Amino acid sequence: MNEPEITAELIAAHGLKPDEYQRILEIIGREPSFTELGIFSAMWNEHCSYKSSKKWLRTLPTTGPQVICGPGENAGVVDIGDGQAVIFKMESHNHPSYIEPHQGAATGVGGILRDVFTMGARPIAAMNSLSFGLPSHPKTAHLVKGVVEGVGSYGNAFGVPTVGGEVRFHASYNGNCLVNAFAAGLADADKIFYSVASGVGMPVVYLGAKTGRDGVGGATMASAEFDDTIEEKRPTVQVGDPFTEKRLLEACLELMASGSVISIQDMGAAGLTCSAVEMGDKGGLGIKLILDAVPQREAAMTAYEMMLSESQERMLMVLKPEMEAIARAIFVKWDLDFAIVGETIPEDRFLIVHGNEVKADLPLSKLSSSAPEYDRPWVETPKQAPLGPVPAIAPIAGLMALISSPSYAHKAWVYEQYDCQVGGDTVVRPGMGAGVVRVHGTTKALAFTSDVTPRYVKANPFEGGKQAVAEAYRNLTAVGATPLATTDNLNFGNPEKPEIMGQFVGAIKGIGAAVAALDMPIVSGNVSLYNETDGSGILPTPTIGAVGILASLDDLISGQPVEGDIALVIGETFGHLGQSALLAEAFGIEAGDAPEVDLDAEKRHGDFLRANRRALRCATDLADGGLALAAFEMAEAAGLGLSLDAGDIPTLFGEDQARYLVACSAEGARALEAAAITTGVPLLRVGRFGGDTVRLGADAAPLADLSRAYRGAFAAAVE
Repeated sequence: MNEPEITAELIAAHGLKPDEYQRILEIIGREPSFTELGIFSAMWNEHCSYKSSKKWLRTLPTTGPQVICGPGENAGVVDIGDGQAVIFKMESHNHPSYIEPHQGAATGVGGILRDVFTMGARPIAAMNSLSFGLPSHPKTAHLVKGVVEGVGSYGNAFGVPTVGGEVRFHASYNGNCLVNAFAAGLADADKIFYSVASGVGMPVVYLGAKTGRDGVGGATMASAEFDDTIEEKRPTVQVGDPFTEKRLLEACLELMASGSVISIQDMGAAGLTCSAVEMGDKGGLGIKLILDAVPQREAAMTAYEMMLSESQERMLMVLKPEMEAIARAIFVKWDLDFAIVGETIPEDRFLIVHGNEVKADLPLSKLSSSAPEYDRPWVETPKQAPLGPVPAIAPIAGLMALISSPSYAHKAWVYEQYDCQVGGDTVVRPGMGAGVVRVHGTTKALAFTSDVTPRYVKANPFEGGKQAVAEAYRNLTAVGATPLATTDNLNFGNPEKPEIMGQFVGAIKGIGAAVAALDMPIVSGNVSLYNETDGSGILPTPTIGAVGILASLDDLISGQPVEGDIALVIGETFGHLGQSALLAEAFGIEAGDAPEVDLDAEKRHGDFLRANRRALRCATDLADGGLALAAFEMAEAAGLGLSLDAGDIPTLFGEDQARYLVACSAEGARALEAAAITTGVPLLRVGRFGGDTVRLGADAAPLADLSRAYRGAFAAAVE
């Protein structure tokens, strides 16, 4: 094939700015080949290089006695005692899912699972955080159905339980949905596998499925804004096969147990290019690849296509040469490709040979650790004007506005498409704040949650960033778990706009403050920028995935209220309605400041709840929708009515932070009140569970009517 001439248009099509191309010329001292241009494009795009975010990511707290491995590897590794570790990460597949929702979401799940098992862990749990445009938008129903189906079909077939997540709708996602996928796995703490290549002349081995043309240029596409040419980008979306991935998991774990592996890396974004460069760069070595040896499923593939293909279910490994026969036999047994495609070399070179021709010869270290890094200009988000008078609404009408909105309606339509019990260790299923999975063969369990309130982040990035972490902390605490660590998925618009970069910086500062105060270091993560269509950006959405531990299942809080139980609120209620769910859903108002997050109170109240778990029947945190929504959800799940004493809108729907709603027997309530007096933690009786009526102050409605609206609204919005 005659390679195209390198023109200004071709350079721009590869997402490279003129000054970046000039830097390439300075590094290599000549014009790049077409394949070399593609390699630089893949390694220097935002998705792979974090060039706009690295400066700020370095400020996040990432260490602690529980952290075995923080950011920089495929996933984070956290000690859970008894020689075991939990390995987890969250990553976005936003752009592919908007273009082709089923495959975009499915391969997002596949990619995050590989990030976990490439480190030697068997996946035990998955979650997802999904953001869609308004239900009335012509694409929304199609996207929701495709994404949910894609998540379910891949996770179910692979055999990992999906135990939690969140779904929201907002006009800002009309042209750019968000699909954030989380996975966690278990491994022995002394048997973690890393991606650092070592040794000269070691074989570089290709593992898994064959390489095709699907996903070529995917990482570059994921670092660009959308416009009306979106449909033309469909070929850049990868195609997944969960059954192949399941075989790849088993083969990799068997391979690791054999002692054959020096280093191993998932082929994710930018495929063969990124995996090879990262392994070489971390080990201070060069890599030579012979592309004729790459297993291919399509005829006449070029070097460019093979280097940038994002075909799924593939790994790259540096192998102990004396173990080749054993390693090959394992992959033959699992009916997967095993091919030696190159070797490690002492020079700082990334040498690509195809058909006896050198297609690329680049200084490897300049592709990864020497990628451009920008200190983007940013402006602080202006302080919001105070919230003006709030329109009048009756309490039951306010509750109905929330529970009939797809963002707050019952989500069974979504999670019933996911297998949440495969593996037999799921203890708390989706539907509450956190999912819980037993650590097989032990008395321990792990809790998983994901959270963010994008309205808060837009209004006040610092407080919104803090709140995302605080809510994740509360969700873990509410099931009795001690929070351990976090992963983040930072979804923002165009970082070249100072106001967007200001949102990013503010959110990072808030997240950093919260994970430090709550002892939940960030151990892994992902940044997704340029989430814009025709210049209109999404709400800033820094999703926080968090993991907590229960030393014993006896510590689990997972009951339901029973007739006559007393409702109590831990924490102070001030009635903050700025940026509240009630105003957004009932009146379309997004005004005022985000609620302030008192991190000392969060820690104190969380510690109090866990210390007094024996007095509780069940617990939930108070967040979007405040007391009224949380109490309704808790009661409705148990098939009970409820009566709340307060009748005023701020008390019922205010979104003050550091609060929990708990249900207790009369005896439990007395014990909790005594403990609160001793420790100085605010605690207030707010009502009672029981009957078949929901009563908010003097306003009331039959539970059956509200339940019907709550359980039917999501399907009605998307079908």
